Amino acid sequence: MKVLLTGAAGFIGYHVARALLARGDTVMGIDNINDYYCTQLKFDRLKVLGIDRTKLAQGAVSSDVHSRFRFMQLDCADASSMAQLFAYERFDVVCHLAAQAGVMHSFTAPHSYVAANITGFLNILEGCRAQGIAHCVYASSSSVYGANGQYPYSVAAPTMHPVSLYAATKSANELFAHSYSHNFAIATTGLRFFTVYGPWGRPDMAPMLFLDSMVAKRPIKVFNHGDMYRDFTYIDDIVQGVLLVLDKPAKSNSEWDPQVPAADSSHAPYRIHNIGRGEPTKLMDFIDTMECVSGMSVVRDLAPMRSGDVHTTHADVSSLTRDYGYQPKVSLRQGLEALWEWYKIYYIDNKDRVGSLS
Repeated sequence: MKVLLTGAAGFIGYHVARALLARGDTVMGIDNINDYYCTQLKFDRLKVLGIDRTKLAQGAVSSDVHSRFRFMQLDCADASSMAQLFAYERFDVVCHLAAQAGVMHSFTAPHSYVAANITGFLNILEGCRAQGIAHCVYASSSSVYGANGQYPYSVAAPTMHPVSLYAATKSANELFAHSYSHNFAIATTGLRFFTVYGPWGRPDMAPMLFLDSMVAKRPIKVFNHGDMYRDFTYIDDIVQGVLLVLDKPAKSNSEWDPQVPAADSSHAPYRIHNIGRGEPTKLMDFIDTMECVSGMSVVRDLAPMRSGDVHTTHADVSSLTRDYGYQPKVSLRQGLEALWEWYKIYYIDNKDRVGSLS
């Protein structure tokens, strides 16, 4: 299977690329490698995949490690270049993980979210339409649930009350996908990711920030005075789910009732699924476990809730389990142990080369 993987230099994209290649797929990875966070980390992920950063100006670069992997530095918001890529490469499926990430950053750089998450996704859908792509799997987010206070979050629940621009762009992605599924019979599946962590993780996310503060002996800021819950999901479980979904295109729901329209499916080949562990952890317990795993302690700087944040995320993953056999396996303790071992090698042993997160 020939896969277009966007966001291939990103955290989830890197791990998905490795899994696809390990099972024998042909992968074309693209990423704009923006500077939202340290580009060194992105280039180092690509290096593991066999991509020489010095050759990126030449266009598509073949991997020195994987014969079936090529990479191109390309922005999904570039309509002309994306159309050319789709026309030339003739992909079987698309795994669209590229996005401008970060809830809080959307308050200070809103236009970048519209460009990457709206325009970029539109270009993906247009490429799928023009070339008859069999299936487009794309990254949505648990953030779409916004002000919804009913837990666990159900994919059948409405998502019309986002509390950040980032969340609004992800909700828009789901609406765009349905319109293309309805009008052009493109199979689309949206995956609402829940707080993904693990080796090679994004440095702007809480697990990495907490570890960095522990090592540097700085206090960590804990919002809402620690009274928050997150459905922390280890990266290997996420990758398992992505591949299961990629292999099984969405189909129309013959039982879908327009008089009682469920939000997660349709008469069109359209599906939405939560992808998480399904077990929210109190933030203070997460920090306690991280302290135990690392053997270090940290001072907690308790702060009020931030605008754009939510109290709890809790994924109902029953539809993913029912339709694909998805079963998250990695416990919080196991996941944090793996993260800590990688952190020591990448950030501590190589501190002179990569510096710190801060």
